[in-house]
Formats: sequence, structure tokens, C-alpha cells
Amino acid sequence: MPIPFFSPRDLSFHLYEVLQADKLTRFAHFQDHDRASFDMVLDAAAQIGENLLRPLLAVMDRDEPQLIEGKIRVHPDMRGIIQRFGDDGWINAPFRYEEGGQQLPATIMNAATFIFGAANYSSSVFPFLTTGAANLLRSFGSQELIDRFTPNMYTGRWQGTMALTEPDAGSSLSDITTSAEPLEGETNGAYRIRGQKIYISAGDHDACDNVVHLMLAKIKGGPAGAKGISLFVVPQKRPTETGELVDNDVLTAGVYHKMGYKGAPIAHLMVGSNDGTVGYLLGEPHQGLRYMFQMMNEARVGVGMNAVSIGTAAYYASLTYARERPQGRPISEKDSAKPQTPIIRHADVKRMLLFQKAVLEGSLGLLLQCSQYADIAHVAEGDERERAALLLDLLTPVAKSYPSEMGCLTTSAAVQILGGAGYTTDFPVEQFYREARIHPIHEGTTGIHGLDLLGRKVTMQGGRAVQYWVEEVQKTIAEASSYSELKPLVDELNKALGQLDTVTRHLLGILPTNAEVAMSDASLYLEMFGIINIAWQWVRQATVATQNRPNAQSESDRNFYQGKLMAARYFVEYELVKVRSLAKRLQSPDSVTVEMKSEWF
Repeated sequence: MPIPFFSPRDLSFHLYEVLQADKLTRFAHFQDHDRASFDMVLDAAAQIGENLLRPLLAVMDRDEPQLIEGKIRVHPDMRGIIQRFGDDGWINAPFRYEEGGQQLPATIMNAATFIFGAANYSSSVFPFLTTGAANLLRSFGSQELIDRFTPNMYTGRWQGTMALTEPDAGSSLSDITTSAEPLEGETNGAYRIRGQKIYISAGDHDACDNVVHLMLAKIKGGPAGAKGISLFVVPQKRPTETGELVDNDVLTAGVYHKMGYKGAPIAHLMVGSNDGTVGYLLGEPHQGLRYMFQMMNEARVGVGMNAVSIGTAAYYASLTYARERPQGRPISEKDSAKPQTPIIRHADVKRMLLFQKAVLEGSLGLLLQCSQYADIAHVAEGDERERAALLLDLLTPVAKSYPSEMGCLTTSAAVQILGGAGYTTDFPVEQFYREARIHPIHEGTTGIHGLDLLGRKVTMQGGRAVQYWVEEVQKTIAEASSYSELKPLVDELNKALGQLDTVTRHLLGILPTNAEVAMSDASLYLEMFGIINIAWQWVRQATVATQNRPNAQSESDRNFYQGKLMAARYFVEYELVKVRSLAKRLQSPDSVTVEMKSEWF
């Protein structure tokens, strides 16, 4: 029997019992959908994951992409898989009907990508990189650019990418050197592009006919630094007036070989080496970074979801193993003639399983909550729209970073449960462990998101986003307070909120006079904020479980709700308590990391 890679029951609980995602259909934009159509989407995702993606999980890891005669070769089945995503309408599913889309809510779309990522992360990234690039095109491009590029992107024939990073400019995008010069005699926004880009996901491969790069470059003579960055559409092959594709002088110089996530190629591109690369200005000059941040912020929630996907697959692999593997006996059992017990009965194994469950199901709740905020910010009006947009903006660095960092630890726990077997390629958890490590790096390192949260998000609009978030948490606390069995959870969450408020006021108080000290532990502030957010999600889930448990129709459902309550207890007892030590550190006058000198290492 195949090992499950996600739980449809748990996903349904998040979507319909906690978030009540079917109520999104109250908005005109989503009114053609209902729960039945949402379930059809998720069932289709599960079938694709099970039948197309999962069978390639190990082979794509073992037989990684290779650069052969200037072209990156990927697994031969990827062309058919990408074509399937195009034919079934996945790539443009969130877009408007008039664009061929389905106006599918982000909440449901991200739930589907969770399934795909849990089935086979490497194979799942190709189509949705294209979705992000196409969304930038349709948001800021001229109708001419939209018509020229997006139809083939929607069908999966053309790959879309985000081309930012350069050898000397990773996170510091203001230092990019890729240049753009207007082409003489051209009036359609065509520029000559020169430079190089590295670590470009799906930047070249043979499972498509063309690659469309959304590329950052600086127009010569423009403002210095970040203010001079523009965004260009740079195809690998340039479509002519007749529809013919001609070489556009975008050369693949190399493919990076990674520790995990090996099935998707990461390319090193040389652009304009022969002065033949033409790019098309997207939107206004010098607005590229602002445009790109739309895609990056969408991708950041996606990175968090990918981390949860891989962690969830590892969790169910280790859970299955723990139920089947006999080893040892209860501590109180001294008779070695008695049969060995399945390791899931050992308290320490249960601790490692609870750790995975508590982190991952709590993180999934937060990510789907952010997805719902994105839907409301997209289609609502007035105060409701503003509130959702601010909450999403505040929580994006948390939703990206907490699951990414903790996913490294949960997959490690999965390996530990399998013991020596977990360290071998005979079982999938070693692959999940390697694949998990990319997410704290993707779309901005954890340190960058810590700086973003503390330096910008908590103070934006005079702290209004934090005010809205506290109101949401207090609303959950008020509802949970109706149940006496949840009082310990409520009390601890209340205490943690108070500690966060004290720490925030302390750091913001010293920020104007000593910014370096105030921001030196921004990543720890992000960790603290993340733990409290997951605790909030667990109090929500525990409240719903307590409400619905008396009406459970089966023993399976009763066990499910009881498992939720136990995981909530675990998170508060084992994870939320870390807030106390983090609060102490963040208020300490000892600024050791600032005072440390490079020579002393």
C-alpha cells in the first residue's frame, strides 16, 4: 500500500471547518463556485499528484538535469506533465474568465499546490513559476505584450521565470549590473539587454518550446541603485511577426547541482553575449522592483506552502513507518520473551511525531489564512479590503519563514524516527530532508524577512496592521474562552501576546538612536512572532475541534478531533514556551553580535 503524502481530511478541516472557505462565494468574483466545485479541484489535484507526480519522486532526484550541448535536459515525462497542467487550466486558473481563467480563489489554488508539492516538489514548480510570471505580465504589461506572450505560457508550451539574481547581487538587488539600452528606431519598448543571471529556477529546459524571463535590468543613464531598476520581458527565443521563434542570444552557461529539489533545473544564463538579446520594457521605466515585489510576495506565501508540503510528506512517511516498525518494549516490561512493540508506542517517538504534526498543521493553517486574506484583498471593497491587505502584508514574512525554518527540523525528526533506515535512499525521508533546506533561502533569507517584519511591517500605517492582527487573535481567544478545557491554551497565548507587546515596544524604543542594535536580532523577533502566530492557529483549530467533536459521526472523526486537541496542547507546552527565552534575549542589553569583530573569529 502506498505511503500517503497528505491528509484530505485535515485539508478539508482547514478549508471548511476553520476558514469556511466556501463562504468566499459571497463575492461576485467567486460566485460561480461552490464547495462542490472546490472539492472537484482538490480531487483533481490529488489524482494528478498520485498518478503523475508521485511516481517520479525518486527518479527525478536520482537522475538530475544535465546541460548537454547548450540545453538543460530534464526528465522526459516533464513535458507531458507540464502540458497536462496547461490543458487542464491550472496555470491560469486564478485569472479572469476573459483570459481563459477560472477565477479560482487563492485559498483553493494554494491548497492544490500544497497537494502537488507534497507529491513531488520538483515536478510541481514548473507550471506555477509560469503562473507567477504570467501574472506580472498581465498586471503591468501592454496589451501587445500580453497577447504576444501569455497564451503560450497558459498552455504550458512556454515556461515563465523570475530572473533576478546575479553573481555579485543576490539579496542586494540594487547592485545588479544587467543593463538595457533602447534599440534605435524601435517604438515598441524594445531594449538591448546585456548581463548574466544565476540560480534561475527552470531558466532553461527541454520540456518546453521557449522560456520567458521576467528580468531585472538597469536602463543606461537611469537613477543609481534600486531606483534605477526596470523590468523586462526577455524571451529565450523571440517571437516574430509571423509567429516564428528566433534565437534571442540568451545562452545557458551552466546548471547548478543542488543538495535537494534536484528535478527542477537552476540555470546560469549569459544574456547578450553577442549583443543579440532583445527585451521588452514591462510597465514604466525604473519601476521594476515595485512590480517584481508583487510576484515575490505571492511567491513567499508559496515558499511557505512548499515547505509545509515537503514536511507533510515526511511526516506521513515517518508516521507510517512508526506504526509498522516493531522495536523494543515498554520501559516497564522486563520480559524479553514478550514481543516487541511498534515504535509509535514509545513516548519519545510520539514526541517527534507530535512535533511534526503541531508545526506542520499549524503552519498550514496560517498559510491558508494568508491565502484567504489575499482573496479578500483582491475582491472586497473598503475597510474589509484594507484590513485583509494589511494583515497579509504583516504576516507574509512569517508565513514564508516560520514553515521554512521549522520544516528543516520536522524533516530531521522524520529521519530520526526511521533511525538508520532514514539515512538511506531506500526510504524517502532523506530526500525530503535535503529538499526542505532550500526554503529558508528561497525568496529572501530569514534574516531579510526579520528585518522586513521589525523594520517595516510592525510600524506601517502607524502600527495599524499589528492592531488588526491583535484584534484577530483576541477574537480567537474570546471564542476559545467559552470552553474550560481550552483555558490553559488561552492563558498561555494571552501571556505570549503580552510578552510580544513588551518586546516590540522595547525594540522600537531603541530603534531611532541605535538601529544596528535594535535590528541585530530581527530574525529572533521573527521567530517569536512566528511561534505566537502558530499558537493562535492552534487555539483556532482546538476551538473548532471542541465545537465539532460532540457531533462526530464516526470513531475516525472523534480520533481526528482528539488528535487536534493533543497537538494544540503539545504546541503550547513545547513550542510556545520558547517565547519566554526569546523575550529575555530580545530585551537583553548584551549586544554580542554587534560587538563581535571579524578578526575574532
